[in-house]
Amino acid sequence: MEKYCFIYILEHILCLMNIKSKKTNSLGLLKPPKDTKIVVAMSGGVDSSTVAGLMKKDGYNVIGVTLKLYDDAKRSKKSRQCCAGQDILDAKRVSQQLNIDHKILYYQKRFKKDVIDSFVDSYIAGETPIPCVQCNQTVKFRDLYSHARELKADALVTGHYVNRIQKNKNAEMYRAADLTRDQSYFLFTTTQEQLNFLRFPLGKMQKNETRKIASELNLNVADKPDSQDICFVPNGDYASVIKKYKPESFKMGNILDIEGNIIGKHDGIINFTIGQRKGIKIAQKEALYVVSINEKENTVVVGNKNYLTISKIYLKDINLLSDVKKFNDSLFIKVRSTGRLIKAKINLDNTKAEVNLKEDEIGISPGQACVFYSKNKIGDKVLGGGWIDRTVNKYLST
Repeated sequence: MEKYCFIYILEHILCLMNIKSKKTNSLGLLKPPKDTKIVVAMSGGVDSSTVAGLMKKDGYNVIGVTLKLYDDAKRSKKSRQCCAGQDILDAKRVSQQLNIDHKILYYQKRFKKDVIDSFVDSYIAGETPIPCVQCNQTVKFRDLYSHARELKADALVTGHYVNRIQKNKNAEMYRAADLTRDQSYFLFTTTQEQLNFLRFPLGKMQKNETRKIASELNLNVADKPDSQDICFVPNGDYASVIKKYKPESFKMGNILDIEGNIIGKHDGIINFTIGQRKGIKIAQKEALYVVSINEKENTVVVGNKNYLTISKIYLKDINLLSDVKKFNDSLFIKVRSTGRLIKAKINLDNTKAEVNLKEDEIGISPGQACVFYSKNKIGDKVLGGGWIDRTVNKYLST
């Protein structure tokens, strides 16, 4: 019995040594690149095109997939949007140039239901939505992820600027090396299962490096401008989108001061966001900002800049990638994509959370995301996050 036990242990050790001796490819998979099937999400921009080129250069079996998300027939020529008709054509051309398979998935109905409708409803409720997060959460990292699995791919590769680090069996997410391009804020809803399957080759690159690689690969999108507008919002005019889908939502109402006095009229709360200064159309000595929006009363509250200071945030629909309680002494939050990391304390309650800010921050709006980070030697680790349900400051609750 001891003999067989010894043989089993020896075989197990030899097996482990064999596994460790195998070389992983550049994606961290125990396969030669030529035997590794990957799906690259190709939007038609320089980032995803460069990723496809790098994967092809490294010898992977690459399938490019582009999502058709909305009807862009009336798109403005000056608009810089992603996932539009020209972008799909650019993705197709890059795929032909790289000699890789290319597919177009027609997800317009899914996108309308999960992203556009949610965007409209959120604005009508007096919130400020982030459709890019919902797009990643639904049609990209849910539906495209499932499609990549159906294709029996070994990984789904994207052009997002976010750093993925493999630790034991699970991957961890960190802010990108190029903080001016970091997209971790938009990916806080990513699940652990999805993160394990995803790869982000640009996470350790600077944007100028990406364009240089695109030029070296002779990609025709190397100098293409980055997308700036929300894909279904022409020239940033979100009010026109809401008017198209729900014109009845433009109801006149009162503009109030902090004490509740009527000081003006508005043409619909969807024309306002928390922290907004322009477009209030009320003349006073001191600059006025939108402090609160009440959907039920159809009112907009305005006040000076001090009234925008937030001390507490209540979150809903929490998604966690790490145990937040382990990082109590090094917890930070981010409440807007271009914002700073703010020291905070987080109290979790299942899918909800109470966040107490240890530093002042202004203009935080319901409908936005609050993403959790922890600083360590490697970088800024993404712990998860949630959607802002309401906020509290010194004077009122929104």
